[in-house]
Amino acid sequence: MREVMNIFALGEKVLRGGSITRAEASKLANTAEENLPFLLAMADKIRQKFVGDEVDLCSIVNGRSGRCSEDCTFCAQSAHYKADIKVYDLLSSDELVAAAKKAQAGGALRFSIVTSGRGVASDNDFPKIIEALKRIKAETNLLLCASLGTLTLERAKALKEIGVSRYHHNVESSRGYYDKICSTHSYDDRAKTIEIAHEAGLEVCSGGIMGLGESMEDRLDMAFDLKEMNVHSVPLNLLNPIKGTPLEGQVALKPKEILKIFALFRFILPKKGIRTAGGREVNLRDLQALGLMGGINGMLIGGYLTTGGRNYSDDMKMITDLDLVALSAQKN
Repeated sequence: MREVMNIFALGEKVLRGGSITRAEASKLANTAEENLPFLLAMADKIRQKFVGDEVDLCSIVNGRSGRCSEDCTFCAQSAHYKADIKVYDLLSSDELVAAAKKAQAGGALRFSIVTSGRGVASDNDFPKIIEALKRIKAETNLLLCASLGTLTLERAKALKEIGVSRYHHNVESSRGYYDKICSTHSYDDRAKTIEIAHEAGLEVCSGGIMGLGESMEDRLDMAFDLKEMNVHSVPLNLLNPIKGTPLEGQVALKPKEILKIFALFRFILPKKGIRTAGGREVNLRDLQALGLMGGINGMLIGGYLTTGGRNYSDDMKMITDLDLVALSAQKN
């Protein structure tokens, strides 16, 4: 009972506009499994108060696939590994626009072009990406996002100028765990890109992947780092191990542990968008709706970079069944 009272007390602290400390977050992270429903309920109360009942829906297209120079251990697109994926150069403008229109028809509010590779500092495809984004803005009602790796300020400003509102660049894990998942660039490199995006006037979407072998303390460290970076949206991916990558044999997280992570992020980041993203179908299975009842207020829908998602209509029905409101470009 003492643990439940602590959950309620910390929840009330956040609801009154306060912030939980790192030590208090650790205490919540140790919540016993039988008390998880109370943690989810308080996270849902926090979500209701600060971000409401609207579910922010985004979709992506894998605009350029494979042959990436980086060695992120979870990624099927790395040239360092031999995952069985489609490898291709940048899609044509027509193909990128068609993907955006499909996302809008499916119910997305936001749409992002994602490209493999370290970044766009010297990317010869950048002018083509700009042209495709201009067309998507002109031909759809979608809010534009981009996920192109590391940035220069000049290119960040170019994205902002054509109407891109949000830049996605994950930190992936905690600073302390980062060198266990990538050696070809650093956590500071990622933090610098986030800083540049902010400087250019872009909103920032940054989160990570749960289930890489990190501890719960690593996840809390990441959440507090993202709070300090003042990101706008936090996508929480769940590792879906891909054969041919170093993490192909990684043991999956249990659904209840995932739900606890969602709730903890809401306690730490009460006013931010927190979305469930890649791997939710595989890892949460029939418990996906509980994420939206335990702190989550956004979803990546339609599919991911090298793995499929589920039908748009299934996600829309889930949102409706929960008496929540899907934020969609169809309604703009």
